[in-house]
Amino acid sequence: MSVIPRVIETPRVSAVAKDGIQLFCVARVTVRANIDRLVGGAGEETIIARVGEGIVSSIGSAISHKAVLENPDIISKNVLGKGLDSGTAFEILSIDVADVDVGKNIGATLQIDQADADKNIAQAQAEKRRAMAVANEQEMKARVVEMKAKVVEAEAEIPKSIAEAFRQGHLGIMDYYRMQNIQADTSMRDTLASSSEPDVSK
Repeated sequence: MSVIPRVIETPRVSAVAKDGIQLFCVARVTVRANIDRLVGGAGEETIIARVGEGIVSSIGSAISHKAVLENPDIISKNVLGKGLDSGTAFEILSIDVADVDVGKNIGATLQIDQADADKNIAQAQAEKRRAMAVANEQEMKARVVEMKAKVVEAEAEIPKSIAEAFRQGHLGIMDYYRMQNIQADTSMRDTLASSSEPDVSK
C-alpha cells in the first residue's frame, strides 16, 4: 500500500564541473513512502544525502558548467537513473533541479595558487644560490688572506736564509749586490707597467 507523494528540497549542493567552475544546485525530490518498506528502511535523510551525492557526481562529470546551465535536466536524469531509493522506505518519483548558480572559478584559483607556489619555490632557490655565492666569495677572500700571510711568512725567512748563506760561504757579497740590483730593476719595471695602464674606472 502506498501513500500520497511529497516533495523534499535538498540543501544547496556545491560541485565543480570539469572546466573548474563551481556550481551551486538545489533540487526538489518527489517521493512516496512505501508502507511495505517503512519498517527497517532508510529515511528521508538517506534519500537527501544520496541525491546530493548524485548531483555532485553529475556536475563533476559534466564537460563544462555551461552544459549544466543550458540543460539542468541532465542532472535529474543522471541522478534518477542511479536507483538511489534502493533499500529505503521511499520511492523516488522525480527529481527536479530548482536552482543552479555559478560560483568561483576553482580551476583558475588553483592555477593561481600553483603559480604562486612555483614563484615562492623559485625565489627560495634563487636566495639559496645567492647565499651560496656569498659564502663562496667569503671563502675565497679568506683563502687570499691566508695565502698573503704565508707569503709574508716566507718573505720573513729570506733575510735569515741570506745570513745563513753568508755564514756558510754559499753567498758572496757581489752575489748579494747583483740580487739586490735584480730586485730593484724588477720593482721599477712593475711600477712603470702599472703607471702606463689606462684607468678603466673613469
